[in-house]
Amino acid sequence: MKTWLIGAGLVLAFAATGRAQGRIANANVDTRSLTTTVVVALLVTQQAAAQRPDSTRADSIARARADSIRIARELEAMAAPSAGQAPQVRTAGAYMNIGFVALSDFGWSTERNVRSLQLGDHDPRVRGFTIPNAEIALDGAVDPYFKGFSNIVYKLDEAGETGVELEEVFFLTTSLPGNLQLKGGQFFAEFGRQNPQHPHAWAFVDQPLVLNRMLGPEGLRSQGARISWLVPVSFYTEAMLSVMNSAGGTAFSFRSDESAEIHGGVPNVREVERLQDFLLVPRVATSIDLTDTQTLLLGGSAAFGPNSSGTRARTRIYGADVYWKWKSATAAQGFPFVSLQAEFLSRRYDAAARVSAEDASVTLPAETLSDRGFYSQLLWGIKPRIVTGLRGEFASGDAGAFASELRTDRFRLSPNLTWYPTEFSKLRLQYNYDHRQGIGRDHSVWLQFEFLLGAHAAHKF
Repeated sequence: MKTWLIGAGLVLAFAATGRAQGRIANANVDTRSLTTTVVVALLVTQQAAAQRPDSTRADSIARARADSIRIARELEAMAAPSAGQAPQVRTAGAYMNIGFVALSDFGWSTERNVRSLQLGDHDPRVRGFTIPNAEIALDGAVDPYFKGFSNIVYKLDEAGETGVELEEVFFLTTSLPGNLQLKGGQFFAEFGRQNPQHPHAWAFVDQPLVLNRMLGPEGLRSQGARISWLVPVSFYTEAMLSVMNSAGGTAFSFRSDESAEIHGGVPNVREVERLQDFLLVPRVATSIDLTDTQTLLLGGSAAFGPNSSGTRARTRIYGADVYWKWKSATAAQGFPFVSLQAEFLSRRYDAAARVSAEDASVTLPAETLSDRGFYSQLLWGIKPRIVTGLRGEFASGDAGAFASELRTDRFRLSPNLTWYPTEFSKLRLQYNYDHRQGIGRDHSVWLQFEFLLGAHAAHKF
């Protein structure tokens, strides 16, 4: 055969080598694949050499083999990291999920001032249409040691003005020893079951009354850190402790500028001067499988911190929660099921002597304001994508030295029906019967629609 076949084989080898060197310069090299390329080129040249006369074939094969060995060694040398330089490592399975979820409400109430009836920040706000929550969710693996989470929320107020807030942004460790995990950033405090949940994960249109009263319209969240320990026992048991800033509107019962609603006085501006000025939120939760089809979860929570009624005033909140679920042994897509969730909260708010917010000439006496309340909700998953529910709730507070709607008794009963066309959309119809002490009864009907785009992190059981 013609001698140009040998040259073509060598050209292929060196061309492959040149492309490999370019990839090496970009720090994306695989020595074994490059060596394979060279070996393929060697075979081509050997085949070409085999077709030459016997007098030259042996020399051609020897030269091709020597060239190939030399090229492979050069590639290995270029792929090896230089002295003192750590090799670049890519996290295996690194990812980032991006999701968008939006809620829209439509309805009517016998109470014209809907905001006096619906106190939650993500509740229906007006007769007619409300956009209470539109959320961008990001989560993903940072590296082998951390995961990151962020939730950015958009919402419209009664006047249609847009509000934006960084609801949560935090990291989670993934590889601490001793069954420990650390969370840091801004996040919902793990107090009870519903407070850490986002509105699209709620089983009802609105937030329970007792959570509004004690944890605030936006729930209890702040900047801080949380350490948790998964207890090494045969059933799930986890102990958690959060240390958080105690200031801001989302620390409603503590150093909040909006605390006049609780104690009736002018809020006292307090700085952080000692460790006791932080908010502490301990929690213990455990889960027991009663049978193959029934699970019981029990939890206890507390929140301790300063409040803004005076320079040494403090607040203590205690909570207990229970969740029970039955799911058929022959369930399809998780249906049928029955679940019961209940929470009880109690608050002791030590109010210092303070100037009245309504009359600066009046000084309100020091007193301890006690509040309590609960909610209980029952859900029945009738068949795939259809769920009906019933919630009853009550909130009460002892009389104080001032008048406030937050100190009066309130009762609400709410049946609802939810249909999930797919896992990415939801349609919910809910009726509320409200009774407010000293005001009377009100009736409301709300229709809620939710849609989800992209990915979204799974919710807790």
